Amino acid sequence: MFGKQVTVGGWVQDLRNLGGISFLQLRDRDGVTQITTLKKRSKELFDLVASIQRESVILVTGTVKESKEARAGFEIIPERIDILNKAEAPLPLGVIDKVGADLDTRLNNRFLDLRKEEVRAIFQVEAKTTEGIRRYLTSEGFVEVHTPKIVAAGAEGGSTLFSVKYFDRNAYLAQSPQLYKQNLMATGLDRVFEIAPAYRAEASDTIRHIAEFISLDVELAFIESSEDIMAVAEGIVVNSLDYVRENARTELERLGAKIEKPSVPFPRVKYRDAIEMVKAEGVNIEHGDDLGTEGEKSLGEVMKRDKKVELYFITEFPTSLKRGTFYAKRFDDDPETTGYFDLDYKGQEIVSGGQREHRYDVLTEQMRENNLNLESFDFYLKGFRYGMPPHGGFGFGVERYVQKMLDLPNIREAVLFPRDRSRLVP
Repeated sequence: MFGKQVTVGGWVQDLRNLGGISFLQLRDRDGVTQITTLKKRSKELFDLVASIQRESVILVTGTVKESKEARAGFEIIPERIDILNKAEAPLPLGVIDKVGADLDTRLNNRFLDLRKEEVRAIFQVEAKTTEGIRRYLTSEGFVEVHTPKIVAAGAEGGSTLFSVKYFDRNAYLAQSPQLYKQNLMATGLDRVFEIAPAYRAEASDTIRHIAEFISLDVELAFIESSEDIMAVAEGIVVNSLDYVRENARTELERLGAKIEKPSVPFPRVKYRDAIEMVKAEGVNIEHGDDLGTEGEKSLGEVMKRDKKVELYFITEFPTSLKRGTFYAKRFDDDPETTGYFDLDYKGQEIVSGGQREHRYDVLTEQMRENNLNLESFDFYLKGFRYGMPPHGGFGFGVERYVQKMLDLPNIREAVLFPRDRSRLVP
């Protein structure tokens, strides 16, 4: 390596001029390389380097030389420097400045924000996370599918739908591929998954809600109960965490993140017990209420303190809470309770799902209870009329998962270009 001529390109991160010698830090996707220019060797190159603005894009051709002082252990002595694009000054956002910037400023200048190693590392971890998820699911016989994102009806009610004009008709952005992945259970594709955007028009300005997010959706047929589905969710988490630990070590170190290996099986906490646990912590909540952000956080603290776990299932939700989810299967011996579950990670829900109702007559009755027009769901119901096996699945919030994995303060940190109630650009 030393003594060889190389050509490298990147962004000018910093420049120090010490009179007769200058040190230029050139950053690319793999790190920072020191470019050392001597005035006595080439005044023309020395003067050129002194004129370059930070964050300009340059191409350097030179000789690699060992250097114990350089961060990478070597430096490049340039023979030619081409300025490919000169950056304007001042920068709207500092890349290596010690002074921090608020999240809005960072998101408004996301292209600069992503030049920071620690910010870019988040998305490299996220890529390894989805890679690990895909590897596990395909090894378990699941087929990756792609369903429409422009739909005629909502899977989870109309209050959080984004409406769009579809030629001469009204349509919506998909909240979930729910209706389609259930339909696939009647086809012989009895184990499917999808990793794709989903949309919720929720007027929530919180650190955990966004309007467009990446959802992992899983569905499998010929199950006996929700336990079969929880086993898949657990397998996804355990295997993807292992994969990230093994394949994103540099990024985790850069972020100061340590991922604990979870113990299995994940504990099961029945909804009614979860309510009592958080009530004992002083949360104002009653049976039949949604746990909500405060309840979930409190339960996470209890589970960490008393059970020493970060991942756990909440099971057996009351039908009254899941009534809007018209496809949830209720217990035959207790119709006021469903087999639905949530998987929480460090006090936040990342997965929700369970066994679906596959019996046509029971399903349509539950839809009527939810005041749904059955004609609008004809394409969905056909599969149930002509042979639908017992099945179930879940939705898994990928960015929420990464947020909790890395202990990020806001879900927007795990989204390249977030969309929320106030942000439509960039």
